[in-house]
Amino acid sequence: MPVFQTQKTLQIELSQALNQSKKIGFVPTMGALHQGHLSLLEQALSENEITVLSIFVNPTQFNNADDLKKYPRTLEKDVALVRKLNENILIYAPSVTDIYEGNTLSASFDYDGLEHQMEGKHRPGHFDGVGTIVKKLFEIVKPTNAYFGEKDFQQLQIVRKLVAKHKIPVNVIPCEIYREPSGLAMSSRNERLSEKARNESSIIYKILLEAKEKFMLKSAQEVTKLVVRDFKKHKNFTLEYFEIAEEETLLTCKRKIKNKNYRAFVAVFIENIRLIDNISLK
Repeated sequence: MPVFQTQKTLQIELSQALNQSKKIGFVPTMGALHQGHLSLLEQALSENEITVLSIFVNPTQFNNADDLKKYPRTLEKDVALVRKLNENILIYAPSVTDIYEGNTLSASFDYDGLEHQMEGKHRPGHFDGVGTIVKKLFEIVKPTNAYFGEKDFQQLQIVRKLVAKHKIPVNVIPCEIYREPSGLAMSSRNERLSEKARNESSIIYKILLEAKEKFMLKSAQEVTKLVVRDFKKHKNFTLEYFEIAEEETLLTCKRKIKNKNYRAFVAVFIENIRLIDNISLK
């Protein structure tokens, strides 16, 4: 099966499946694939008749030009990894020109305030870029089901809101965070870490687990102070934010409300590489 580099060739390939109302599963990625991505593909394969993977480093969701430049691009390795899993997966690896057709700009989106929390505060324009590319990809692939990892939980909620507000006919399927044996959430950015930093980064999940335990007895504000203090003990980390937020609205928890679901979110830097993680506080 070839790698499709244009939306036209991919749509020709998918046309028969769409005409026959076959279920299409879709996993959008920015490449540098790891076992977490493969777990999304495995779920898509088990629930659909056709599975499509996109590999595209989207320039409009990067507010940091240096981060975009350094983002790992490993297409040949990615294709080999996918083919080893299943040779029938359709891989769409377009150019910026094919996606944006000479106009590499974000559209503006209103996500009812979800975009102003956490990542939105620290990465201006990021979720306009996410909305732009996800909407374009949904229009190209026309999937039945689309799979998103919960590591980017805010992004997952943004995509759900995008689908609802624009009445896009796709089921958004959340998938559990896939972790390394140390507990570190799998991420393409992990590949840029030194071995020492990668080992040290296991502390992120340990601190989240402790926060979950403390949240049972303490207020969100008390837990936040303890987490900030814990990260200060680890001098190689710079904490960008730690937030306990309500899952649906992503608003910061001021006081616990019965029957609300809360989640703890964190973003930290180590070796100038930004890592994010989160944990349900149920």
